[in-house]
Amino acid sequence: MKLSLLIPFLDNSVEDWAITARLLRWLTFLWLFIGLVILFSASYSIADADHGDGLYYFKRQIAWVLVGLVVFNLVVHSPLRYIVAIADWVVLLLLLLILATVIPGVGTTINGATRWLVIGGIPIQPSELIKPFLVLQSARVFGKWEQLNFRVRLTWLFIFAFVLLGILLQPNLSTTAFCGMTIWLIALAAGLPYIQLGLTALGGFLLATLSISLREYQQKRVMMFLNPWVDPLGDGYQLVQSLLAIGSGGMWGSGFGLSQQKLFYLPIQYTDFIFAVYAEEFGFIGCVVLFGFLFIYATLALVVAQRAQRVVHRLVAIGAMILMVGQSLMNIGVATGALPTTGLPFPLFSYGGNSMIASLLAAGLLIRVARESNEAQVVSLTERRRTQTSKETEGQRSRGTKGKIVSLNRSNFKSKL
Repeated sequence: MKLSLLIPFLDNSVEDWAITARLLRWLTFLWLFIGLVILFSASYSIADADHGDGLYYFKRQIAWVLVGLVVFNLVVHSPLRYIVAIADWVVLLLLLLILATVIPGVGTTINGATRWLVIGGIPIQPSELIKPFLVLQSARVFGKWEQLNFRVRLTWLFIFAFVLLGILLQPNLSTTAFCGMTIWLIALAAGLPYIQLGLTALGGFLLATLSISLREYQQKRVMMFLNPWVDPLGDGYQLVQSLLAIGSGGMWGSGFGLSQQKLFYLPIQYTDFIFAVYAEEFGFIGCVVLFGFLFIYATLALVVAQRAQRVVHRLVAIGAMILMVGQSLMNIGVATGALPTTGLPFPLFSYGGNSMIASLLAAGLLIRVARESNEAQVVSLTERRRTQTSKETEGQRSRGTKGKIVSLNRSNFKSKL
C-alpha cells in the first residue's frame, strides 16, 4: 500500500470509488470538521481555567484525529474479508483489557468508574475501542449463523456475554446497554428466530434492572431522568443545566462561541453534553440541520447495506450505521432528557481519543462496504476521461484515414485518364 493512501487528502484513488462511497467520505469529513469547531467552542473556557491554555483539549483532539484518519484510510483501502478475519482475535484481546480494568490497582478510576488503562502514558478505554470489532464479529457470526455448528454458536454467544459483563463491572451500564443493543440489532437484521431474540432482549432487560437495583447512583439517574426539577441543584443539576442551554438557544441560537451555559454552569460540556452547547449556539434551526444531516447519513448507510452483495457486508454496514447515527441520537436523547443520563459520547463531536478512533474506524468500515458493493459498477473519472480521449483520437485517425483513401482514389482516377 502506498503511503499516500494513508493520508485522506493525498488519496487520489477516490475518483475511482462508487458515488455512495464518495458521498459518505465527504459527509464523514464534514461531520468531523463541524465536530472540531463545536469542541473548540465548548472546551475553550474550561480548558483555559483548568490548564491555562484554552486550546488544551482542542490540540489533543487534533492529535487523535490525525491518528484516527490514518486508521480510517487504512480500513478504507483494505479488503473487508481481511478485516473481518482478524475481528475475533481483536475482540478477545480487548476483552482481556476490559477484564484488566476491574483488577484492583490495574485500572484507572475517573469519576467513580474504572474504565481506563494507562499504557505508556496514553489512556486506553477498551470498552470504546471494542465497539467496531463487536460489529465485525457479530456480523461474521450472525451472517453465517446457519452454517455454524452448535458449539461455535454457543462459544461466541458466551464471549459476547462476557464482554457485556466485563463492561458492566467497570461499572458502565450505558456502554453495556448500547453494545448489547448493537449486537441484538445485527442479529435481528441477520434474520435470527424471533423467539431467541425475544428471550435475549428479556434477559438484557432483567440484567439492566438488576444492575440499577444494586447501584444507588444508577437509581438516582433514573429518578432524575423522570423529574430533574425535584433536585435542580443536586442530582438533577446536570440535566437541568443541559435543558436550560438547549432552551436558551431559541430559534437561531446565541451565535458561535457565545454559549453562556458552557461558562462553568454545564458540567462535562465538551464530552457527554456537547450537544447542549451546540443547541444553545445554533438554536432550533441548527438542530434541525443536524438531524437532517444524520438522516442523510443513515439513509446512505442503509442504501449501502441494501446493495451489499454478501450478508456479512450488509450486517457490517448496518452495525457501522448504528455506531455512528444510533449513538449520536442516544447522546442527543440524554442531553434533551429523553433518556437517562449516560456516559455515551457524541461520535466525532465529543472530546476523547478512544471515541474518535472507534468512530472513524466505523465510518471507514461503512465506506469500505460501499466500495466493495459497487466495485463492478464503478466507472472512474480518470477512466472516463481516458475513454473519451481514446474515442476522440480514434475519430481523428478514422477521419485522416478516410481522407487518405479519398486522395488515393482521386490520384488513381487521374492516372487512368
